[in-house]
Amino acid sequence: MKIAEKINKDSLKEYKRSLRFSLHVIGHPFDGFWDLIHEKRGSMAAANTIMIAVLLIRIWRMQMTNFMFILYRPQNFNVLMCCLEILVPIVIGCISNWCLTTLFDGKGTLKSIYMAVCYAYTPYVLLQLPMIFISNVVTAEEGVFWTYMDRFTDIWIAILILSAMMMIHDYTLGKAIFAAIATAIGMLIIIFILLLFFSLISDGFAYFISLYKEIAFRFY
Repeated sequence: MKIAEKINKDSLKEYKRSLRFSLHVIGHPFDGFWDLIHEKRGSMAAANTIMIAVLLIRIWRMQMTNFMFILYRPQNFNVLMCCLEILVPIVIGCISNWCLTTLFDGKGTLKSIYMAVCYAYTPYVLLQLPMIFISNVVTAEEGVFWTYMDRFTDIWIAILILSAMMMIHDYTLGKAIFAAIATAIGMLIIIFILLLFFSLISDGFAYFISLYKEIAFRFY
């Protein structure tokens, strides 16, 4: 029992350390992302925690932000779709980046790419949560600062992701930008293939259903 308790305490301590390291990453992205992957300063548990926090804040943001800043219709709100709007681009982006950087001598694995992207979303957790409450106390004239902060969050995350790609794959800035553009194109291709695949599956089901109805009509 004592050995198990010690292992649990050590695991919890390591988890807290890797979660706190996200604060270092967003302030020192080059050193932070290098240590995150190569020095094993990060963990999948902490990365998943950050992503869960992002999803929860996304849901609260859509429901609690002042209507002056977000056009929200309660009758059209769907928690699953709200989460997928973040998860799907991240998952497809990680897969696209891993596939393309493998061709361009990238050194990162799919796991390291996903972990780095999750850590890069730390500013979303730190800034968007207080912005939800700020949106309900500022006037329309003061709302421009809320909009600037919202854009600043997006820019900060984009810079962190670009820095992560440089450190993970050992790229120069120019090559990282090229890889980012190629990743975006790859995402569009993957989405197109997925839509085509599901369209074919849907048409196939529709064909067999209509065939079954035709047979049932003729024989029964």
